[in-house]
Amino acid sequence: MAKDEVQQHLDKGRYGSPRINPEEQRKYLGTFRERCFVSMTVSEMRSKQDQKNLIEEIKQHPDGKLLINGAVSEELQRTFIGLASKNAADFTIVNDATVESEESIGLLLVTDYAVNEETIDIEAKYPPKSEDEEEPKEKKSFFSRFFD
Repeated sequence: MAKDEVQQHLDKGRYGSPRINPEEQRKYLGTFRERCFVSMTVSEMRSKQDQKNLIEEIKQHPDGKLLINGAVSEELQRTFIGLASKNAADFTIVNDATVESEESIGLLLVTDYAVNEETIDIEAKYPPKSEDEEEPKEKKSFFSRFFD
């Protein structure tokens, strides 16, 4: 028994502690899916509307923290660092993350405990408005049409 414990201790020192769900942690920038409020892909990070929606999420979850994928362009990183600073949000750049495609996760708003949000994709939470759903235009009166 003592040899097994010694071997486990040596293995932990050599290889580090075993990780729970390493694939999930790799996908979600080192955290678990259950801790995420909202996620953005690299392509969604470029959308101004999605950036505005992220600000709304930051305001709703002031204890949240932004995880920024370190493999995205420096321009995008600067944009979201500035956004986090303006909205008093903590952020971390995750350098061991990768970007395989435009659909890879580029940013997460997370917390240290499980929140179990059903939907975390920003475009699923805030579907884009079609032109029919946009704010209705103010109707002009009959006479104002002639005299404007």
